[in-house]
Amino acid sequence: MAVEDKHISYRIYLVAFAMFLMAVAIVFKLTNIQWVQGDFYRNKAKEKTVKEFEIKANKGNIYSSDGSLLATSIPNYEIRFDAFVPKSELFQSTVDSLADSLAYLLGKPSNYYERALRKARATNNRYFLIARGLSYTDYVKIKGFPLFKEGANKGGIIVKPEPVREYPIGRIAERTIGYERMKPDSTPDGKGIEWAYRKYLNGKDGKILKQKIAKGQWKPIRDFNEIDPIDGYDVISTIDVFIQDIAHHALLKQLEEYEAEHGCVVVMETKTGHIKAISNLGRLSDGTYNETLNYAITEAHDPGSTFKLVDLMSVLEDKVADTSTVFDARGGVITYFGKNVVDSHKGMGRVSLGHGFEVSSNTVMVQSVYNNYKNNPSKFIKHIEDWGLDKKIGLELKGEATPIIPKPGQARWSKISLPWMAFGYGITITPMQTLTFYNSVANNGVMVKPQLVSEIKKWNTTIKKFDTQVMNPRVCSPETLKKVRAILENVVKRGTAKSLYTKEFPMAGKTGTAQMGYGSKTGSGMYYASSFVGYFPANKPQYTCIVMVHRPNTAHNNYYGADVAGPVFKRIAQKIFTDAPSTNTIRKIDRKIPKQESDYASYTTYSHKRENTIPNVKGMSGMDAIALLENLGIRVKIKGLGKVKKQSLQAGQNIAKNTTIVLELS
Repeated sequence: MAVEDKHISYRIYLVAFAMFLMAVAIVFKLTNIQWVQGDFYRNKAKEKTVKEFEIKANKGNIYSSDGSLLATSIPNYEIRFDAFVPKSELFQSTVDSLADSLAYLLGKPSNYYERALRKARATNNRYFLIARGLSYTDYVKIKGFPLFKEGANKGGIIVKPEPVREYPIGRIAERTIGYERMKPDSTPDGKGIEWAYRKYLNGKDGKILKQKIAKGQWKPIRDFNEIDPIDGYDVISTIDVFIQDIAHHALLKQLEEYEAEHGCVVVMETKTGHIKAISNLGRLSDGTYNETLNYAITEAHDPGSTFKLVDLMSVLEDKVADTSTVFDARGGVITYFGKNVVDSHKGMGRVSLGHGFEVSSNTVMVQSVYNNYKNNPSKFIKHIEDWGLDKKIGLELKGEATPIIPKPGQARWSKISLPWMAFGYGITITPMQTLTFYNSVANNGVMVKPQLVSEIKKWNTTIKKFDTQVMNPRVCSPETLKKVRAILENVVKRGTAKSLYTKEFPMAGKTGTAQMGYGSKTGSGMYYASSFVGYFPANKPQYTCIVMVHRPNTAHNNYYGADVAGPVFKRIAQKIFTDAPSTNTIRKIDRKIPKQESDYASYTTYSHKRENTIPNVKGMSGMDAIALLENLGIRVKIKGLGKVKKQSLQAGQNIAKNTTIVLELS
């Protein structure tokens, strides 16, 4: 019996010892968690309940050269309610008046909101949706409503701002301005100014701490941000809304009339290279037209007869022919290596080079090039290279097409390359390149780079200015330039574009009618592209313009550049100068008025003295007061609606760092 008791005692001691070891292990583990790994586990817990979220910065605005808004960010607000936060007494005393206020602003009956708020309270809904897509004005009103005016920590209001990009002029010039239609991979779908200047426009996102309140639901911990977002800079484009509107509708009218597939028009300021208008319209499946692609920049194609200016300038510069040099047009047909070069109007015999250009004779222009460069085609190609037509312009916009110019020694070079090139085939360049080349003639031989943005601004301060870039200071001699300009003017006076001529308004330019898919075996892919490129007024050029119309309906029996593209050019040119807003002359504008001078001096002195002090905003509207104070770096909280009746900081005291002012509005 004693032996059995002894065995029982041993087992009890063994169990006790095991329990003691377990207790020691537990204490050790708890100590290790609390003191050794405590920070690690606390941070893990915090990550699951408290998280840092990005606050999207407002993108900068895009303005036209005349100050019109082309793109802007408008804040939209989503308002939610944490029904768990307000104390019972506060909720019960304010829920009726809050429901009335919401009904007045949002349009649904008061009892609807009261039931919804009480249900949210009963179910401890911590993320109840009140409204979304609110404007800033409505957001300010809601913040002043009963209960909500107590803020996030007492009133339970949750505010989620979301900037929305708006385009005030609609879809005009959409492909150039760009847009924020998002692809599935969340990248901006657009290649315009929005994308090219995103480093200036996008600003810097802020940070805010939020606490998890339910599955997938987070609410801000504080009423202020950890890091405030910094708004983006404004971009000032070269687009002129008045000229853009003229160009867009002139092109649209012609595309509709000829049932064309697509087209583009670009208007450039001659001296500066500033693009004042750019329209790219393509036909949709329903027959309407919209900005589908930026054809002026991304589409390289055979230029056709507009390329003949390269021929003319080359032979004049090399002095291998003159405008009076006579060529035999041979009735409008000439053969090279078994391939015919044909004029659109047959029957011509011996004509001068100048007249051959004016009437766009393929046979004359091809002979002028082939006869003089067949033994040394590289000399002709060198002119093309010097004028930059063999490479991209280097525009900031995404998607600029690469030109193709065959050169001796390359696989694409053949016996017919030189004659075919002379009338604009077997090569591809963009409409913007053609425009840039013609603009150099209008600009007294100076080739400038096309420009879509003139400066970057922060409010009224210029951050970066984009000056005119000279690509080639002299494309040809003054003698060549004088002759070329006279012939381009004659194209309109008596050549292929004589239907555009008006005595009162001189214009100069060149027509083009190109067969796309020229030389294809089946011919099924062939269609016409009509073009006109020139400048106006011809005697003192201010603007250069190119018009391209692809695949006009040949049922009209008219697809020539002068008839399809030319009228668009003429309409734009005349409307710019005849429909431009008149400016009244103000006499004695420099006369000084003593009272005005005295008031201005007093204001300037006061503003300089007060620039680092709290201003007096009593009597100002809430919106104006917010703008003024935030520009001084002061954080603003408002109560109520209307005008400022009281400010928490007295006018005249110094502005300290991170100053916050509370405004009470009437």
